[in-house]
Amino acid sequence: MRRPASIAPPKGKLGILTPGMGAVSTTFIAGVELVRKGGALPVGSVTQLATIRLGKRTERRSPPIREFLPLEKLDNLVFGGWGIFPDTAYEAARKASVLEAHHLEQVKGLLSSIRPMKAAFDQAYVKKLEGRHVKKAKTKFDLAEEIKDDIQQFKKKSGRSGW
Repeated sequence: MRRPASIAPPKGKLGILTPGMGAVSTTFIAGVELVRKGGALPVGSVTQLATIRLGKRTERRSPPIREFLPLEKLDNLVFGGWGIFPDTAYEAARKASVLEAHHLEQVKGLLSSIRPMKAAFDQAYVKKLEGRHVKKAKTKFDLAEEIKDDIQQFKKKSGRSGW
């Protein structure tokens, strides 16, 4: 029988980069920030609310997953991403109209500070969108190299170089 892998405990910050800075990503970021500020419960988050059963049901050992696994704390998450429009995450969330205004205002500070990096975008694949905030490169390999550079810059900017 194989030994279970050892999972190192989290330390430092965990960077989350989203491909696209639209309704889905800004709602995710806003939701995390609302939970951090105590303005919402992490409804829908398996890692934050769910439990895991250990042993037999009759043993009644069901700790919360967040206490059982060495997961990074929500306070240590840092966000960034790419977008085909230059709007901040706050502007994108406001335009998407997914969040209620009072929730959006509670997280305006964080969302306003997140500016998307230029996106790798090819009009041939997306006919109904015209990206204005896009990378210019000769080949897809060159675009991939630029994305790798973006990730390195994000790591430096967010104070974490050893991810």
